[in-house]
Amino acid sequence: MKKLLFFLSIIFFSFSSCKSAKHTKNENPRASKIIIGTNPNDEIYANKTITTEDINSNSGSNFSGSKAFSIVEYAKQFKGVRYRFGGATKSGMDCSGLVFESFRAHDIILPRISRDMAKNGEKIPLNNVGIGDLVFFKTGNRRNDISHVGLVVSSMDSGNIEFIHSTTSAGVIVSSITEAYWNKAFVEARRIL
Repeated sequence: MKKLLFFLSIIFFSFSSCKSAKHTKNENPRASKIIIGTNPNDEIYANKTITTEDINSNSGSNFSGSKAFSIVEYAKQFKGVRYRFGGATKSGMDCSGLVFESFRAHDIILPRISRDMAKNGEKIPLNNVGIGDLVFFKTGNRRNDISHVGLVVSSMDSGNIEFIHSTTSAGVIVSSITEAYWNKAFVEARRIL
């Protein structure tokens, strides 16, 4: 019985992190390159929470034209979708599938696996994170690699950063970097746009 419990716990921890080697079919033949760099318009969003109300009340601003904001809004449509290892559709998705699909829908192709995504873009300090940036975590897998990714949906001066991601237990949800588990597992943040 102890051996069975040990074996089951190893299986659980092996699959509790989000990483996938499964590739999705690129249905958009125009999207064929990784775009890396900093868009000056995105700097507006650093350390601020941008909401639909902000966009509506600032009709003369560049908010509505922000690719980062569009990517985040696209990702939010998947809230509540169940977790599925290797998934990247509304029938189920893993963390890297959510990020991959959200960027792909805006003609930006990233690697499909979270640890490979972490090799793209510019590494930034956590206190400079803004909407559309990626946050990476090590979630206790055996290989000490980055195994989880989230997409920043809001960042406030208080240091509260919220990100959308897919977890094995709750599917696609929004979490805060201030939650003890995510704060401890945090590794780095990167800016793709």
